[in-house]
Amino acid sequence: MRPTLILATCFLLASPALAQQDVAPGAPTFKEGDIVTFDKIESLKPYLPPEFWANRDFFFYEGMQLEIGPMHRDYSEPEVYQKASKQYDGQAHIGPEASLENYTAGRPFPGKIDCEHDPQAGTKHIWNFDAQWDGDGSDARWYYSYWDRGEELPLYYEGTSKTVLLSRRVEPEYDASAHDLFRGEKRKSAFGIEVDGPFDARGILVMTYRYKDSENVLAKTKNDDTWVYVPTLRRVRRISSAQRTDAVSGTDFTLDDLRSFAGVVPQYTWTCLGHAEVLAPVNSKVAAYPYTRNHNFGPYGLSFADDRWELRKAVILRFVPNNADHPYSRKDLYIDEQTYIPLYSFAYDRKNELWKIITHDHRWSEENLPEDAKKPEGKWYRGWAEVPEPRDVRVISDMIVNVQTGTGNRIEFWDTHGTPFDNKGKVRRYVDIGRLTKGR
Repeated sequence: MRPTLILATCFLLASPALAQQDVAPGAPTFKEGDIVTFDKIESLKPYLPPEFWANRDFFFYEGMQLEIGPMHRDYSEPEVYQKASKQYDGQAHIGPEASLENYTAGRPFPGKIDCEHDPQAGTKHIWNFDAQWDGDGSDARWYYSYWDRGEELPLYYEGTSKTVLLSRRVEPEYDASAHDLFRGEKRKSAFGIEVDGPFDARGILVMTYRYKDSENVLAKTKNDDTWVYVPTLRRVRRISSAQRTDAVSGTDFTLDDLRSFAGVVPQYTWTCLGHAEVLAPVNSKVAAYPYTRNHNFGPYGLSFADDRWELRKAVILRFVPNNADHPYSRKDLYIDEQTYIPLYSFAYDRKNELWKIITHDHRWSEENLPEDAKKPEGKWYRGWAEVPEPRDVRVISDMIVNVQTGTGNRIEFWDTHGTPFDNKGKVRRYVDIGRLTKGR
């Protein structure tokens, strides 16, 4: 079978010291509204991860127009999420092997986390990342492109996807059902994919379940279940969870690279390395896919330097896989301290050499582009009964650069939002594996 099937299913130490890496570069020489061109990129250096700066040729280029946005803007979550975080503050705790115990809803560890003195700080931060506010999940069109040293290859994929949050819901209507969408729910979420192109991949359907038991100690951790409907076979196949760390269809992405980390937390050992102020694209002003396909993503096709970047406070986390067969020796993640959205990550191969750089672009739910006026209610992201203002900073694109080969991939989710289905009946049908057997 050609590798389209594998694509559909997805969708230590070079420096062994683990000392604090708090970075305080001083007052920036740029201000909000400035346009940073290629000849001025030195001013950005103190606010970029060193691995990113060392490989800046992939990201900065002649003709770039990087706009400086607000510094440390307030992107706090909606009131219902903050209320749940306060209500259950102090109940969740870290168990053996980076497991999470007694967690109900909201942010598991909403208080200040002391990276310097708390040996569990890294694990607490990654569980906050895992539980970050994401609305109902996601509802998106996507486009997946392949790049080889600046050339876009003819192989691509596009389609739609939907994630449904099935438990840990913060809306008050779910208080009586222990914050589950359906009473007695054992799943955390369901993630579905429909492939629309190219022609020979059209009609592939995927469904993945992630379980509450993925929060358990390793001996009791339940891996994801994934099923894929293959039109040419006219049947559903179950996919092994071991493929989560395999390269997707010969590309540079693994399934767990989405959003910098989409894996099962207890399967890794976590350390908090420190804090830094970093520039990153947090609230895009660009109307790219699906509105236009000719936006300039740089000569490598993998740059966000023609967009708006903001100064953010980040926590730096490192994971080391517990599985000796994992392709990475470690990965370092820069996570936004307020929202827990991913900003950067850097993956190292088994020789402890830098292998991949992953960057992300985002959009803030409370701002619209001119193209959004044509959408229902004139918004790209509608609120719902108990969340009239979603207040959601969403990943709208994942970029991955293989610094060893010059290849990479871009996944765009420019039309994504987290507004839920209108009713539970639609949810039940969407997450039902039986839906796959009927094709589209």
